[in-house]
Amino acid sequence: MRDLRQDARRNRERIIAAARELFAEHDLDVATSEIARRAGVGAATIYRRFPTRDALVAAVFTNRVNECVSSILDASRDPDAWRGFCAAIEALCTVDADGRGLTRSFLAAVPGGASEFDGQRRVAEAAFADLVKRAKDAGELRPDFGREDLALVLAANAGLVQGDVAARRAASKKLAGYLLAGFRAASAS
Repeated sequence: MRDLRQDARRNRERIIAAARELFAEHDLDVATSEIARRAGVGAATIYRRFPTRDALVAAVFTNRVNECVSSILDASRDPDAWRGFCAAIEALCTVDADGRGLTRSFLAAVPGGASEFDGQRRVAEAAFADLVKRAKDAGELRPDFGREDLALVLAANAGLVQGDVAARRAASKKLAGYLLAGFRAASAS
């Protein structure tokens, strides 16, 4: 019995590692059969360990989601709202460049709150909304910046994060810089 449990644990770890690699290479649209092949297990093993795709995504990204939420919360505590806003955008873009699919999974609102990350998403979303309001009130952020613009930032970032991690990070950093310059209010110095 003990060997079976160790074997099951090893299979779980191999599935998570394979899914993490494939998500980084191809985003979340990887077939379960491809994950199983790379992990060296059958598709049924994946479904035994992870009954839903959300459960597998949650297992792959749990640590990264915690990092994402922490980054947003840290940024929201910055007394300089513009600096905090910039830090949040840069952190989200970097996290997405490191682990493709994470921000899409994390920020996707699933009807009925079914997402594995729904509670954390709401906390991060509220902190980011407060940060946006403070940056607007300080005259630093364009008044027309809205919540949907964060999704645009992440969609643009996801579109150009190709290649190895270093190349994705460099491209992501450059894009974030361009976008932040465009988000700055015209009256800000």
